[in-house]
Amino acid sequence: MSQTNELREKGLRLTPQRELVLSAVRELGHSTPEDIAEKVRLTQPGINLSTVYRNLETLENVGLVVHTHLGHGGATYHAAEELTHLHLVCGKCGSIGDAPIDVASNFVNALADDYGFKTDVTHFAVYGTCTACQ
Repeated sequence: MSQTNELREKGLRLTPQRELVLSAVRELGHSTPEDIAEKVRLTQPGINLSTVYRNLETLENVGLVVHTHLGHGGATYHAAEELTHLHLVCGKCGSIGDAPIDVASNFVNALADDYGFKTDVTHFAVYGTCTACQ
């Protein structure tokens, strides 16, 4: 399905800014609103950061993008279709890796069975030390 049809299917009004923000999120992967704005400005120099934030919020509300906190800074965003991984964040160099979401299944099931707590691991970041820094 084209991105244009995808936006319309979600009931969103089609705007160039919205299309550019969604394209930038998908192309950049884990990225901050500032990174996304910089990418969008390559095509549309006049776009401001508040427009990017508003569009990210709208796109997240309809399930096209997701935010995650991967450190002490602000949120990073990635496409919702990438909800198949956990984020592995190195505390030394700051690199971000991925692990299949299934790796957390025993943990998630234990929390549900033992505590009645349903865990959303799509916002889950595991902090540690990457192979290169060990």
